[in-house]
Formats: sequence, structure tokens, C-alpha cells
Amino acid sequence: MMKIEVKNARVKVRFRKILGGSVLKGTVFNKWEGVDTHLSLESDAPPEKLAHLIRNAKNGCFAEGLIVQSVPLTSTVEVNGEPFPIEGAAAG
Repeated sequence: MMKIEVKNARVKVRFRKILGGSVLKGTVFNKWEGVDTHLSLESDAPPEKLAHLIRNAKNGCFAEGLIVQSVPLTSTVEVNGEPFPIEGAAAG
């Protein structure tokens, strides 16, 4: 543990995406334009210790890692216990 006192930590996350198309026509799509995060906190710790803490938190964040890394997706569908392939759907 780093034993750094932090007070009033808050994170704001904004997802910038477009969801469009038609459910009835089968043209639904989504497009990501970006994700914005803002961390706000209060601490009397020295700046170098805070930088170390924040770097560790961001580097260990599963959500940020998923967004900034190209991650392979494996997706399967099963209906009534049997594989159910869907043509034209996102699959990994």
C-alpha cells in the first residue's frame, strides 16, 4: 500500500458515441468518437507521490485498458443449448 491520504476523490466519465440505424430495417450501428475522463481529488501528499498513485491507478484500470488497447473479442451465441451462428453480426 502506498499510504497516501486522499479526500473527496471524484471521477467523471463521458462517453461520446453515436447509435443509429433502424431496428426494424436491421441497420443498427454504433460508432465511438471517444471517452473522456476527469479525476478530481484533494490531498496534502507531495506532487511526486500523487503522480505515482494516479499513474498506478490509471495503468491498472481495466476500463481504460479496454478502451486504449486493441482487444480481441470472442463472441458466441447459443439458443436452446445449441450454437446459433448469426450472419452479419459482430463476432470475434
